[in-house]
Amino acid sequence: MDYLCSRGNLGDVEADLSEELADTLVRIQRLIRRRLRGGLTGPRLRGAEVELLRLVEGRPGIGVSDAARALHLAGNSVSTLVNHLVRDGYLIRETDPADRRAARLLLTEAAVRRLGDWRHRRAELVGRHVARLGEADRDALRAALPALRELAATLHEEAEET
Repeated sequence: MDYLCSRGNLGDVEADLSEELADTLVRIQRLIRRRLRGGLTGPRLRGAEVELLRLVEGRPGIGVSDAARALHLAGNSVSTLVNHLVRDGYLIRETDPADRRAARLLLTEAAVRRLGDWRHRRAELVGRHVARLGEADRDALRAALPALRELAATLHEEAEET
């Protein structure tokens, strides 16, 4: 939906909140990603590659077409990501015994270590900065988490419908 069109459907306060929230979330994600890139060993992973690895971690044996649907990407884009991650030693692509034409995706030990390191470094980075906030701000963030989870769920549901 076009921003100008959607803004007309919302009150000014809701539109301002929506815009500021989206901008802030994008800025936080970008800053986290940039900070985590420093000190990495091995090839740099793009955001879509990390998303694919995290998806395979949660759904071992997922097929490429199911991964494409889950990530809301074109099948050929996911195939390209899979090829890069197989080449770099992070994914195993094996033939699905139920359908010899299909592939199942599994993480390598290197990917498990990389994801674990990424999670640890992300938690440490964010935790360090959250700890620098005042108690009232930390409480506000804690209180906002259920609403942010619900927002993520509704965005996911809408994406599933398209």
